[in-house]
Amino acid sequence: MSLFKKKQMKRSNIKSIIGTAMLAVFLGGCSDILEEQPRGRYEPSFFQTERGVYGGLTSMYAHLRYIYGQAYYYNTTETGTDEVTHGQQADENFRVMDLSGLGPITPSNSRADALWGAAFLNINTASGIIENAALVGTISPALVAEARFFRAFDYFQLVQTFGGVPLDLGAGELKFNTNPVRTSVRNTVPEVYTKAIFPDLLTAVNDLPSSPRVTGGATKTLARLYLAKAYLTYAWWLENPNNIPTYPETPRTDPDGHNAQWYFQQAYDVATAGIENPGPFRLQETFYDVNLGSNDRNSEILLYADHTETSEFYNASSLSYANGGAPDNFAGWMMQWNYTEIRSSSSNTTWTAVSSVQREAVQSLGRPWTRMAPTIGAIKNTFSDKTNDSRYDGTFVTVYRGNWPKGGVTNTTLYNANFLPVRPGDAILTFLNDEPATAISYPSGAGNSGVGAGVLPGRADFVVSPNGISRIMYPGLWKLGVYRTDNGTGLGQPNAASTRPFNIAKFSELYFIAAEAAVKGATTVANKSAVDLINVIRARAGKWRWDNNGNVAKVVDNSAAMIAATPATIDINYILAERSREYYGEGYRWYDLIRTQKWNELASTYQISGANKGDHTPQTVTRTILPYHYLRPIPQGQIDALDISAAEKTAYQNPGYL
Repeated sequence: MSLFKKKQMKRSNIKSIIGTAMLAVFLGGCSDILEEQPRGRYEPSFFQTERGVYGGLTSMYAHLRYIYGQAYYYNTTETGTDEVTHGQQADENFRVMDLSGLGPITPSNSRADALWGAAFLNINTASGIIENAALVGTISPALVAEARFFRAFDYFQLVQTFGGVPLDLGAGELKFNTNPVRTSVRNTVPEVYTKAIFPDLLTAVNDLPSSPRVTGGATKTLARLYLAKAYLTYAWWLENPNNIPTYPETPRTDPDGHNAQWYFQQAYDVATAGIENPGPFRLQETFYDVNLGSNDRNSEILLYADHTETSEFYNASSLSYANGGAPDNFAGWMMQWNYTEIRSSSSNTTWTAVSSVQREAVQSLGRPWTRMAPTIGAIKNTFSDKTNDSRYDGTFVTVYRGNWPKGGVTNTTLYNANFLPVRPGDAILTFLNDEPATAISYPSGAGNSGVGAGVLPGRADFVVSPNGISRIMYPGLWKLGVYRTDNGTGLGQPNAASTRPFNIAKFSELYFIAAEAAVKGATTVANKSAVDLINVIRARAGKWRWDNNGNVAKVVDNSAAMIAATPATIDINYILAERSREYYGEGYRWYDLIRTQKWNELASTYQISGANKGDHTPQTVTRTILPYHYLRPIPQGQIDALDISAAEKTAYQNPGYL
């Protein structure tokens, strides 16, 4: 029985129909913080006041918390890819996403509904501001551009996930709607891009400031990133290299007469313009610093769903215990295994179990739910270079260290593997970087470690090799781990949701977008070939200032070795591997694989050991990824809410999910 509370993940019914704006409003002024005050409904007159416009804009930042950090949606972006499979504690929401024979994805169990519900409410709010702000007389184009950015942002996420979606929410295309409607017509993919996404983002690039008006606010650089990414994604959609179907069915032609190559070029040009005109943004000096909790909201982060430990009201979540539901930031729980079952001994002669690694609100630990697990291939192949490349060390927790005094255990010394002594802060369990020359002695069950970890001669820490990674124990995801400053000398509040921001967009992705477009044939400029761009990222990855899992300073520059290892010519698979090394576990992967139509090729099989303690025999698992899986189903709540015929409801749903 797990020591942590088991929670059955249930999907909540969508209770509102798209077109009604019933999202909480967070009202603020021109200050540099976004203050919130709940509001039940928007009317046009609300957006015809300065207070209303600022309130609507603030709600757009708040709506991000209903999508990003929401673990059910996060699951749909990672599980079933080459990065992630389901963990030992997974329920239906996670198992079906793996597409490995544990049940079909359906309109009822697909948790992409979290995106659908939050995005359309926000789109309608954005339209209200765009239509009415001019009547105020004091609202600058830059403020309206924030609304345009978020409308485009949400439509871009929707069209990637579901295919064509409705532009008319009840009052006409891209019009603000105030009345509930029970009919809906889906536009085609080209219509969504050319009528909504591109025009709004082009305006946002032109009108947004280079520096944000508030901390974390939308900027010209952010808009360029999404415009470039939208151009790139649409170019792939037009090219359709593997003949993946789209829905609603429509010819793969552009209404404006451009071909895929034109859009790849636009993606390259816009991305490189973003690199050359960064405003206040820049790459961090080391990869470790990008995701370090004490360095959150740094100069590399363009957009995030924010949280705070200073106020439950502004955090919109308890600071001591969270149930795991939006707007909690609880995605980081999913890929942390139950390390709290690790045991050491208080005796050096007879095994007398003591909890030596206790649940703590620190980035390497936090609340363990074991719903998702990394594949062995991700650990061994994606992160094959663990010596020069700092990104494995800056992504995963591979060493679990003793913290028992913080939990009230008074022993100054405990005894661990081989009955060797360990002290607070010492390694209790280590996931090895490579297979050891000497075979690990694993127990048949939980063993002395309590978790089925093995022993090597002369080592005080229990160990697991890469081939021994299983659904029940694996390196935890450090980059999403909790960070608190109010722990004092104890364990803090590890049962609360994370009070860290959930990062959504990073300046570094401009390099990847431009490189991908270059590989697809975009004409490049001097010093910005695909290899040049990727080498900027790889050079940074070679720079260390801290050995995260060694818990020791490490000032080493391996950038020359990283650049030397880059192939002279790179292809899409290489870029995808680099993207995984850079953004592993951040919610990018499914979108990367469907954009490039590489999902089947890269994720149709994977390896992992079983779900029982002591099982360290890797098994090869086969997934059944069909063409229709490249779109998620329209949520059942949306289908049920429509007042149309059964045949029309069938036509509204994406094929394969009927």
